[in-house]
Amino acid sequence: MNLRKRNICSSRKGFTLLEVIVAIAILGIAVSVVLQLFSANLRAISTSRDYVAAATRAEAEMRNILEDKNLQEASFSEITSDGYRIDVSVAQALKERTENLQVKLLQIDLTVHWMKGTKERALTLSTMKLVNKQVGEKS
Repeated sequence: MNLRKRNICSSRKGFTLLEVIVAIAILGIAVSVVLQLFSANLRAISTSRDYVAAATRAEAEMRNILEDKNLQEASFSEITSDGYRIDVSVAQALKERTENLQVKLLQIDLTVHWMKGTKERALTLSTMKLVNKQVGEKS
């Protein structure tokens, strides 16, 4: 009886080749999943950095437009030195509600475009500004 127990115990001391192959396969799958997650996170960080830079640029440009005391209806576009294209549209909003008032409401839409690889990205800011009508101006 002792001899039989010893043979059973001695045959269980190591891993079989099949167990080693299965363990390596599972480890390989786990490592590839972790690397894919890191890669996706790096892409997301890069994209968010681009959007933050564009939002900062758009906010600064919007402040400049809103500070203009003589803001009028217009549309224009410009390309900055750092590769952004900024499209601005200023149009009167709610004409029927302000036609009998001394003020008018302007809708300001500002879109920042940039290239990321081969794709064009864009971010749009919109706001409104109340301005005095010019003398003799009708809605």
